[in-house]
Amino acid sequence: MLILRYEKGTVLSGNIHVPHSSWDPAAKSYRSLAIRYPEIIRYLRESGIQFEDRVLDPPPHPDFRTELVPRNYQLEALDAWLEAGMRGVAVLPTGSGKTVLGVLAIQEANCPAIVVVPTIDLMDQWRVRLSEAFRAEVGAYGGGAAVLKPLTVATYDTAYLRAEELGNRFPLVIFDEVHHLASPGYSQIAELYASPYRMGLTATYEREDGLHSRLPDLVGPKVYERRVSDMAGVHLANFRIERIQVDLPPTEAEEYVRAMGVYRGFLRRRGLRMRSPEDFRRLVMMSGRDPEAREALLSKMRAMEIALNSNSKIEALRRILEKNRGERTLIFTHHNSLVYAISAAFLIPAITHETPKDERARILKKFREGAYSAVVTSRVLDEGIDVPEASLGIILSGTGSKREFVQRLGRLLRKSGDKEARLIEVVSRLTEESRISSRRRRGV
Repeated sequence: MLILRYEKGTVLSGNIHVPHSSWDPAAKSYRSLAIRYPEIIRYLRESGIQFEDRVLDPPPHPDFRTELVPRNYQLEALDAWLEAGMRGVAVLPTGSGKTVLGVLAIQEANCPAIVVVPTIDLMDQWRVRLSEAFRAEVGAYGGGAAVLKPLTVATYDTAYLRAEELGNRFPLVIFDEVHHLASPGYSQIAELYASPYRMGLTATYEREDGLHSRLPDLVGPKVYERRVSDMAGVHLANFRIERIQVDLPPTEAEEYVRAMGVYRGFLRRRGLRMRSPEDFRRLVMMSGRDPEAREALLSKMRAMEIALNSNSKIEALRRILEKNRGERTLIFTHHNSLVYAISAAFLIPAITHETPKDERARILKKFREGAYSAVVTSRVLDEGIDVPEASLGIILSGTGSKREFVQRLGRLLRKSGDKEARLIEVVSRLTEESRISSRRRRGV
């Protein structure tokens, strides 16, 4: 009789040529990526082939039952996932309780589950939520930890590095911030895990590079989606988005025009047009072997640095803070240099990727308690960190990414009474930043 076995992220099917398999002479067996495990089972059953299934090796587990009371849209999302065969992606705004949906999925599947997350902070948050929901000890893989439990949380990095070890231990895998999974490295997590049940959670499904098109094969189709505008005023706070334009000081304006002139002149001479991220990537590749292209690229970067970090923005920020004194405020920038300049000028605590974990936790605790009324950050708070309630967000600089914009807005949307959140963009007038601002707003 055929015995199906798991080995190093693959399924061995003996001398039976199942779909997506190839012959491995060393193992004297056909071998398939573990992601194909459900298809292999279906094929063998439909073909009437007798087999013994030894692929999954889940740890013993109790009944997973929770007393959480879900909202109606969370139940709708769960039903859509169940109807899709317990495979698929749910798209819900930041602050709408995606973790609750994951808890509900674990209860319905009632089997060992691993939650894969992008950061250590998110790993800690999920462990707390799962422990509270199921009153169980929760394992961890990441940040030096390697503890296996029926409920386990792992970072993407560790889930990738330990895929051969963990890939057959959990019938259910939940990918939080699932848009990360589509990247070339992390996609191997999905390929090397045999988990037949898969759930993806994100507030921002689309990627700028288009790789989200891989998610249906890796996790399942998009089964449910609610946008920020659908939930504002009901489950999320109402919100307003404002744009304040500032003029570059004369010296900055002159340098910006000169630098952009070098860049645009190069494009004109070469007959190049920048209509997509792919066009810009080709320019970056060209700059590696073409000195003139490199000069043009550096000039473009210098021009954008001027526009994004203009001194006029510091003065605009001063006016906004004075007008909204005491309001819980998150200030977002693109570059760490501007974070530190703002922190020094206004005595506002700063959080960047360089901030130690303990210090970051201390800053956010004091922000939650009201000891700090504002925090300035670069991109480290865009996702993966539970930011305490804030009602005012100020974007001094950022990319054209719709995902980044939605995530920054989402930091303000936790509902509290009649709260209205405001997101203020400060944009340098008559620069490329105006176009960037318009592009990222399309996410809302």
